[in-house]
Amino acid sequence: MSAGPLMPKATAVWLVENTSLSFEQIGDFCKLHHLEVKGIADGEVAAGIKGLDPVGTGQLTREEIERGQRNPEYRLKLADPKVRLPEVKRSKGPRYTPVSRRQDRPNAILWLLRNHPELKDAQIMRLVGTTKNTIQQIRERGHWNMQNLSPLDPVTLGLASQIDLDMEVAKAAKDRPPAEEGGQTLLPAEVTTAHAEEEPAPFADREPPPRHGQEKIDVDSVFAKLKGLKRTDEDDDE
Repeated sequence: MSAGPLMPKATAVWLVENTSLSFEQIGDFCKLHHLEVKGIADGEVAAGIKGLDPVGTGQLTREEIERGQRNPEYRLKLADPKVRLPEVKRSKGPRYTPVSRRQDRPNAILWLLRNHPELKDAQIMRLVGTTKNTIQQIRERGHWNMQNLSPLDPVTLGLASQIDLDMEVAKAAKDRPPAEEGGQTLLPAEVTTAHAEEEPAPFADREPPPRHGQEKIDVDSVFAKLKGLKRTDEDDDE
């Protein structure tokens, strides 16, 4: 799929106002739906957008427009750019840090060392554009300004993007050796939540031995004594 022009809606506005090209031709050239181009012609879409001349910007030639106006089936083609800009390649070295942000690099290094100790020095260098010597000084607390440093997120400081930070952390986690299994483990839930069975008390089925000096009480003799005491009291009353 070929690339479209710069500012496609503004280009479509100019082509609608200054040419007799069909909606399909303009939509194909500007990578817009033909109904959207019709809405531009009706004033329902792109209201307030000023048209951009594709001829003046070198994106289209007059000959190409005339060829399209003569043949409604013809599809316009972008003009070859007169100046080709070289492709910008990302350097593999340390990230360039603006002068206004360089004073924040030690704070960002301290934050990375505390929150992501798994990161290697080369990864920290790529993220904040520092040197290995500076990282080592902060790690060993030998930096000249160590007392005034405070850990700050490099993403918040604008020294690194969140995507780059996440990518470096994921890479460091992948290279980290797996943790050794073993040591104390938690008991399973079925063990901790199970009710302990009540064990019978020892010797619960045995009768307690009689206390020392305690005799078995004879109920009949007790009542006989009570009757004798009652008769004696009645004789005294008479």
